[in-house]
Parts: sequence; structure tokens; C-alpha cells
Amino acid sequence: MNSELETPEFLERLQNGDRQAFSLLVETYHRRLVSTARGLLRSGDAEDAVQNAWIKAHKALPDFEGRSRLQTWLTRIVINEAKMRLRGGGREVTLDVDDEGRDALADRFKDGGGWAQPPGHWGVSSPDDLLTSDELADCMRKTLNDLPEKQRLVLELRDMQGEELDDICNSLEVSASNVRVLLHRARTRLFALVDHFQETGEC
Repeated sequence: MNSELETPEFLERLQNGDRQAFSLLVETYHRRLVSTARGLLRSGDAEDAVQNAWIKAHKALPDFEGRSRLQTWLTRIVINEAKMRLRGGGREVTLDVDDEGRDALADRFKDGGGWAQPPGHWGVSSPDDLLTSDELADCMRKTLNDLPEKQRLVLELRDMQGEELDDICNSLEVSASNVRVLLHRARTRLFALVDHFQETGEC
């Protein structure tokens, strides 16, 4: 987090129309916001959504009261813009937890918590060797793209951008328990992929 951008002095500059301050805001957060939008939209649509979000944020800055961090506020605007585009295309995304199926690793454990099917022997010299595999990287990209949108979005904010749980809850306007469940499901899918890949060498 860029602490300079979260000070009352910086906010005052923004609200007084300081172009240099707004340019710094865009430079600092644009790529991160595009990554967030890509959790819901295709690449080109994500860029367009973020551009529109910047316009809306610029207009709304005089009314921003600083009750949340600027980054959280901007993220919420981007997510709302992405949702509007999805609705316009006949799609709707709710960030409440629903029945998305069983966890990918559920069949690996007994009811009491022990292994029903333990992990196989790793066919590489170290976990680092496995994680730097080009084939695994391709598999992980495909798995990320195939995740349900809300899981992908929460994983992007928490594990890829390092957002705090409270900030994610504020950005998405959902409960901490919902965020934890979505994050667990997304991480479980990735863990299952790595587990399967190290056993078979395939996605």
C-alpha cells in the first residue's frame, strides 16, 4: 500500500482538483484495478470498465468522505462498473456464497479429518522445481480462468494483490465469512491442480 496516497493531505489535493495528484493515483492503482476487473470481465472489457471507473471516481471525489481507504473506494467503483457491464450483457454476478459444488479435495479426506487418499510421491526434487514448471504455469492460468467469477475475484484481491480481509469485505460489500469460503474454494481448486499435476504431469 502506498501510504502517501492515503493521507488527508493527499485527499485534499485530489478534492481541490490537483491534476498531478490524480495522475499519481491513476499511475499507482490502474494496473491493480484492471486485474480486479479481469476477475469478472474479459481483458478488453476490463480495460474499458476501469477507464469508466476513473471518470466516475474523478467526478465523485469531492463527495468522498474518507470513511474507507481510497484504494477500497476505487475497487468498489470498478467492481460496480464491471457488474453493470455484466448485467448489460444479460449476466448477473452475486458475491454471496451459494452452492458451487463440493470442495475439490473433499474425497481425499475421511469424515474424521484423516487422509482417505494421501498425496502421491513428488516426482521432482523440490516444490520450487514443480512451481517453476512451464506446464504447471499453463495449467494454473487455465484453472484460474475457469474458476467461478466470485472465487477468482476474491483470490485476485487477497492472494495476488495482498488486500486485507476487511478491505475486501468493504470493496465487495459482503461478509467476512463469505470471503473466507470463496477464498477457501479457490485455493482448494489450485491445490487440487498442483496435487494432480505432480502425480500425473497433466492438468
